[in-house]
Amino acid sequence: MVTESDYGEFETAWCPGCGNFSIRQAVVRALVELGLPPHKVVFSSGIGQAAKAPHYIRVNTFNGLHGRSLPAATGIKLANPELTVFAESGDGCSYGEGGNHFLAAIRRNIDITAIVHDNQVYGLTKGQASPTTPKGQITKTQPHGAPSNAFNPVAVAVAMGAGFVARGFAGAIDHLAGLIVAGVRHPGFSLIDVLQPCVSFNKVNTFAWYKQRCYELGDDHDPTDPRAAMERANEWGERIPIGVLWRSDRPAFAAGAVAPLAGRETAMGRLREIVDGYA
Repeated sequence: MVTESDYGEFETAWCPGCGNFSIRQAVVRALVELGLPPHKVVFSSGIGQAAKAPHYIRVNTFNGLHGRSLPAATGIKLANPELTVFAESGDGCSYGEGGNHFLAAIRRNIDITAIVHDNQVYGLTKGQASPTTPKGQITKTQPHGAPSNAFNPVAVAVAMGAGFVARGFAGAIDHLAGLIVAGVRHPGFSLIDVLQPCVSFNKVNTFAWYKQRCYELGDDHDPTDPRAAMERANEWGERIPIGVLWRSDRPAFAAGAVAPLAGRETAMGRLREIVDGYA
């Protein structure tokens, strides 16, 4: 039986009050509910405070270049379909540097779950606007306001007919854990965009700001209705819906296929020769 203690306890580099703590808690709860032992789980991440999240969970982890969490996750899943694979990073890493990979993952419908910490700012690099920062919002490095329109990741994912699109909130941990469970169980690419405060560099979208606006979608929302999904995806301002916005039955890319290298024993001797050749 899997328990939360199987995923370990770690000292983090996050600011007190950061939404990353709640997201980590929701992720661990979801993994326990799914009954996944750590050795069956892989997290791929890029660069940023959110991308450090897999460092603080005892699972297999690939921490790569800025914006490259999804291609690595795709390769891992195709090489070993038996693994449960996540891509976890921030809004800047996932929608900025990794924007094209985000679109490609939706098109391919790879069976992985992308958890995006969306605090609407680059935190690790001290506060410049990210793709999801609202136009005109003043940040530490945009004193005259962000010059571009904000990117709406859930609306784009719905418009492209993604497999599973959800929005969560770091202040609703149990609800978020449920979304992660549903995303993992969905066969195909699952996006879970998680709204969270950045206590150091976003003084607008605070925990209280989200708390006043976020509401959970009820049974009256049909996530298989594309028009309803798009309406909810674009709802932003005084009220912000959280929950499963969209779900489709598109077949997952390479469902059931086994990559040619999967299952082959590693030729350690030959591998060492290659590595030594670069020494």
